[in-house]
Amino acid sequence: MEKADPGSNYLQVLADIEQHADSHGCEIPSLITVSKTFDADTIRPVIDAGCRIFGENRVQEAQGKWPELKSETPDIELHLIGPLQSNKTSDAVALFDCIQTIDREKIARSIAREMKRQEKQLKLFVQINTGSEAQKAGIDPLEGVDFVQFCRDEAGLEIEGLMCIPPFDENPGPHFALLRKLAREAGLPSLSMGMSGDYLTATEFGATHVRVGSAIFGAR
Repeated sequence: MEKADPGSNYLQVLADIEQHADSHGCEIPSLITVSKTFDADTIRPVIDAGCRIFGENRVQEAQGKWPELKSETPDIELHLIGPLQSNKTSDAVALFDCIQTIDREKIARSIAREMKRQEKQLKLFVQINTGSEAQKAGIDPLEGVDFVQFCRDEAGLEIEGLMCIPPFDENPGPHFALLRKLAREAGLPSLSMGMSGDYLTATEFGATHVRVGSAIFGAR
């Protein structure tokens, strides 16, 4: 797919997901267009093509383009899919509609305080480090269900689902299966998993959200 036409690329990815889900008898996941590093003028064709869910990795970068874009198209849903620093929690709660990367007690409590202070309810996901990679954010799988319970009971958060980023050099299937298993154990309905290289596989494993960037915008 060509980088020059992200609107058409978005529609093609959407069609591929729908066809794949239909052929495998799967639920059609929501397509989150990952717009990190791309400016507003590059993003607008995807909005014009009908996309209403976008993902960003950094709060500060998102602040530079999304207030204007959301004012133009108020029904956009913006997801934070990168790590959140506690000193950015207030800004994140103000701008985003969903935070997918809750991965420690401090950030869970910080989000709870800010949502109460701003009187705003966000969709919330816990990030699981399915590969137990030392350099990657996320809760260890063995602690995942207990951490979800902490978020509910101690932090007072309503958690919607789990999110993961499998190791880039491994078959993603077992990681998606693990995330699905943990979500079932925790009683969570949503699974955010699958990116440009494996979103169709994630669909087969029951993803409710897939996060696709380079297949829509081209290489960064």
